[in-house]
Amino acid sequence: MAQRKLGRNASQRKALLRNQVTNLLYHGRIKTTTAKAKEIRKMTEGLIAMAVREQNNYEEVTVTAKVPKKDADGRRVKEVVDGKKVVIFEEVQKTIKKDNPSRLHARRQMLKVLYPVTEVNPKKRRQAVKVDLVDKIFTDIAPKYSDRNGGYTRITKVGPRKGDGAEEAIIELV
Repeated sequence: MAQRKLGRNASQRKALLRNQVTNLLYHGRIKTTTAKAKEIRKMTEGLIAMAVREQNNYEEVTVTAKVPKKDADGRRVKEVVDGKKVVIFEEVQKTIKKDNPSRLHARRQMLKVLYPVTEVNPKKRRQAVKVDLVDKIFTDIAPKYSDRNGGYTRITKVGPRKGDGAEEAIIELV
């Protein structure tokens, strides 16, 4: 399948498209040139189709996990043992989703394309939280499109850009 060159070499083009696909899936809509939007559409539709196929392909398993005990402030509780401070752990029962092999493969294929996303809390600047975008695709985006056969994105032409006259478009999830 032929790909648009977008005036870049292969590595730059791949990085640009990965970045824009990641932003489209995270924000829901982005503004870019028409040529880039058409390339982004191909990649995004493939990822969403993969997620829709593997949406409910997991088992719920109960596991026992050791979790550090915390006080009222959310700090780990430490105890002195043999002159050293040691964190106290407690065992907790957790229910986790265990992916079946094909869903795990789909998850890894998505991670090949998507960049890691960190969300910064504006009130607490030092606390950046990593967003699991693949999980967001499986839990939020895929159920929305489960009854739809393709056509997960919409490209709306906006008009020429002021600086260089390039035709701009808004690409969004339907």
